[in-house]
Amino acid sequence: MGVDKNDTNQLINQSAIYQILESVTDPEIPVISVRDLGIIRDVLITNDFVEVIITPTYSGCPAMLEIEKNIHNALKKEGIDHFKITTVLSPAWTTDWMTEKGKQQLKEYGIAPPNPTAPENIQCPQCGSKNTELVSEFGSTACKSLFKCKDCLEPFDYFKCH
Repeated sequence: MGVDKNDTNQLINQSAIYQILESVTDPEIPVISVRDLGIIRDVLITNDFVEVIITPTYSGCPAMLEIEKNIHNALKKEGIDHFKITTVLSPAWTTDWMTEKGKQQLKEYGIAPPNPTAPENIQCPQCGSKNTELVSEFGSTACKSLFKCKDCLEPFDYFKCH
């Protein structure tokens, strides 16, 4: 879907940039795009210059440098040469910014999506049971907790609400 600089009929627009960003996945959860994760705050375009504004899921997230590199590479691959990626920390990222598609992708991948109703309602992504228990406040990454299903006995990550 490259942007041809010689084609005056094809202009750089937000929709095209967002489509490019759909191809950039989270390095820690490769089934979800950074767009569906809610990391992409905005895309600003002035003349032929693009600014992609991102917010980490939490400050100090080790995946952000990789995400920036992947966004950079995706834009370059599609012929976007004049851009910058800006990280903003305020307001802080929230799981409310995740798309429903992204939450479904987490579940299909075996990670319980965020559930703001309380830990006693965390559903096992393997068998669907709500008979689960918290094992550790921290799972495979700082933004996830480790749970265990009391019915199927499988451990699973739960993406914490922020």
